[in-house]
Amino acid sequence: MQRPPIRVADLHAFDTLIDARSPSEFALDHIPGAINCPVLDDDERRIVGTLYKQRGAFEARRVGGAMVAANLARHLRERFADQPATWKPLVYCWRGGLRSGSMVTWLRLVGWDAQQLAGGYKSFRHHVIERLAALCPQLPLRIICGATGSAKTRVLQALALRGAQVLDLEDCAKHKGSLLGALPGVAQPSQKHFETRIAQVLEAVDLHRPLYVEGESPRIGRIALPVSLVSRMRTSPCIEIVATPPARLDYLLRDYAYLGEDGEALATQLGLLKELQGKETVQRWQAWARARELAPLFAELMTQHYDPHYASSQARHFKAWSDRSRVDTSDLTEQGIQALADAVLALEADSLRVGAWTR
Repeated sequence: MQRPPIRVADLHAFDTLIDARSPSEFALDHIPGAINCPVLDDDERRIVGTLYKQRGAFEARRVGGAMVAANLARHLRERFADQPATWKPLVYCWRGGLRSGSMVTWLRLVGWDAQQLAGGYKSFRHHVIERLAALCPQLPLRIICGATGSAKTRVLQALALRGAQVLDLEDCAKHKGSLLGALPGVAQPSQKHFETRIAQVLEAVDLHRPLYVEGESPRIGRIALPVSLVSRMRTSPCIEIVATPPARLDYLLRDYAYLGEDGEALATQLGLLKELQGKETVQRWQAWARARELAPLFAELMTQHYDPHYASSQARHFKAWSDRSRVDTSDLTEQGIQALADAVLALEADSLRVGAWTR
């Protein structure tokens, strides 16, 4: 009897999820929890593709088949050598074709109950898009806002430690979201992998409890937020962290201290502001950057670049801005951040109590 095709919803039924695509495809995006056991590496895949175009399908399959056999033999000797007879792996490639099919055939010959994901990675990609479109309009979001240097991300992390539901978009994007937000030595993920990470978080969300997220622009670095998520954020309740300028400056000097390690790179990045801030101002900032004098640099960036448009930007982007809740602080040390997280949770508790009295 022919088995029914394996769908994305069936992933939980398998012991191991194997991505048979090349390493570069796997790095671009993959199903969470999958291991990469390519049947063709990147160079081999390029060679086979070139043969297919220049000499036809038969020659490509003849040469590619030998490469696939060698790679499968290596995986059997190394990655799969300790698997028991009862092992049940699920294999996928780009669209459920020859690469995953060849691996499944060999694994079954050994005696394992190997299966192939119908539609391959493409079916998973469709699943991610569909889940984002379905879940985002339902999310019970609470938008954490605040001027640059208000420690919003750290407050989110403190909320998560208290058991609150949190979507940390900057962690997913590997970027702090501002002009100087690139993380040293850390590349941003692909757009697809960013969306996969968001979908993974959202599928675990309890829609009856608040989900805290930082008030972001539609882009974080070079990554774009899903349109459906941005739309939901724009209509959700806001909580503003209002920290004093000295507290914000102290926090920025701690949080961005690494920028002082490469003054020339910082100066180059600041050069992008010449059109907005003028040549003379930016040259002064660049001189501070090269001298690693971050305190006066960050102080002027706050007062002259980030703060002037903050309130109008929030009002333009968030429809509930005029009804926002507010938490004030003059302390953005670790102790102060923990107190902010408690204050944010207290706001939610108060709103629930008010709701109970008014129902």
